[in-house]
Amino acid sequence: MRRLGSVLGVLVVVGALTSLVPVPAAGQAREGVADTLNELRTAWGDPDLQGVWDYWTFTPLQRPDEFAGKDVLTDEEAALVAQQSRDAALAIDRDGPREGDPGAYGQEVWTERGRATALTQSSLVVDPPNGKMPSLTPAETSRVSAHRAAGERPVRLRAGGIGMDGPEDRGLSERCIVGFSTGPPMLPAGYNNNVQIFQAPGYVVLAVEMIHDVRIIPMDGRAHLPADVDQWLGDSRGHWEGETLVIESRNFTDRIGSFSTTGVSWGTGERLHLTERFTRVDADTLQYQFTVDNPAVFTRSFAASFPMNRSDLPLYEYACHEGNYGLFNILIGARVEERAESGAP
Repeated sequence: MRRLGSVLGVLVVVGALTSLVPVPAAGQAREGVADTLNELRTAWGDPDLQGVWDYWTFTPLQRPDEFAGKDVLTDEEAALVAQQSRDAALAIDRDGPREGDPGAYGQEVWTERGRATALTQSSLVVDPPNGKMPSLTPAETSRVSAHRAAGERPVRLRAGGIGMDGPEDRGLSERCIVGFSTGPPMLPAGYNNNVQIFQAPGYVVLAVEMIHDVRIIPMDGRAHLPADVDQWLGDSRGHWEGETLVIESRNFTDRIGSFSTTGVSWGTGERLHLTERFTRVDADTLQYQFTVDNPAVFTRSFAASFPMNRSDLPLYEYACHEGNYGLFNILIGARVEERAESGAP
């Protein structure tokens, strides 16, 4: 969640880049810059994507069955989707946790779910045309089943998946290694759906609010890292296609599936090729699109697209490791269950 504390510490990392050219303050386009794409450019001529962008929406990743065959919703239908989703989320606070579920915290106060907003597009997925994720390969279907089964018992699953023997068995967001909504690719989730973009000649920097991860993306045409060098956020390289920033990422660690926000695993990262596109629509809107190509996991590639909105608010430091009682309590609970099953005091 957001913490009213020091400003995003990672600005120190990108300070050397941003000092090369002034970063427009949020809202500058409204105050003095003409609202035309030709004038929304950096001092060296690239399309200017800088600023803080908010990508929250209740619109689901996959198209609900009730909207089958319908790409675009009416304003009334979109408003209903947002309100129903908000009511369902807030009911957790009112009714308390369900049996076997520790429940969420402060849905309305601390999360984005108090904002009943949804797009008129019926799903974030735009390809395949039915708005649904493609089928998993047989190998990935088996892996996902094993992963889910492991979460139901406090033992390490030797064949892979998630267990409770130690912190290394838990998901990456639980361990505060990567954010659960920041990807890449970025997807709307419970809170901190914000990214700040910085630009300098030859570089683009993406700083996300969740766990304040940073991607420094070279734009000079250099080759990717060797195939045997894996990274949590992948190895990214950028280029321009007309007015669109295109970021190609590969070399993901094989554990990236553990921070899916949607219940759908992206699978192992070894063969994942991710393409992201950022296009400035107007002074206050940035269109984000990503394409996932992973033949080890999905039977075909798929793409999603949604707008990001300019925010006048700054990013705040996200402190995850400090007081990470959730992970501690998960492991303590597993030990209690083990003692109870063994009859030990």
